Amino acid sequence: MKPIANSRLAIAVAAAVALTACENMSERQKGTAQGAAIGAIGGAVLSSATGGRAGTGAVVGGAVGAVAGNLWSKRMEDKRAAMEKATAGTGIDVARTNDNQLKVNVPSDFSFDVGRAEVKPPMRPVLDQFAQGLDPTMQVRVIGHTDSTGGDAINNPLSVDRAESVRHYLAGRGVAASRVEVSGQGSRSPVADNATEAGRAQNRRVEIFLREPVPKG
Repeated sequence: MKPIANSRLAIAVAAAVALTACENMSERQKGTAQGAAIGAIGGAVLSSATGGRAGTGAVVGGAVGAVAGNLWSKRMEDKRAAMEKATAGTGIDVARTNDNQLKVNVPSDFSFDVGRAEVKPPMRPVLDQFAQGLDPTMQVRVIGHTDSTGGDAINNPLSVDRAESVRHYLAGRGVAASRVEVSGQGSRSPVADNATEAGRAQNRRVEIFLREPVPKG
């Protein structure tokens, strides 16, 4: 078979693999399938263009792509599932970000009262679950936010204090403080309209990110 025909066949197969990343797959399985497909296409095209065997290039590219697409590990998937179960029906959002971090967004109903940085009691079980079973290599980032009530002179330090409160609580649950990065956005990153009480409640929040270290090449 001619190289061009080989290349086309390999690309068609890779596209089919990408389509198999269907809804009943886990996030980890989807990443693997899609990464394999992208790698296979790249490998086939490069191999054909350089005079090599497109099929062989697709196999090699697919293997590399599968590894790259599988950055969302089983540990991260298990933690996501556990957090979703622990926060079901609460309005707390648990999601996988585009760069393979676990993001937990905790609105004011569960996080902080107006003008306060103390962790509210309803938030404690959520943080307990988050801290449970964390691998020592995982890194945590906490970003505090405020609504627009008050000026920057109040909101900026308040948002940092909220992140610090979460770090302090996690430390009390066995998560080393050195693993938890904190920062505050004040009122600069609203997710809702500050003109309404409901909107301000959504903006008065804390975002917690969990990530695994990027493998060194």
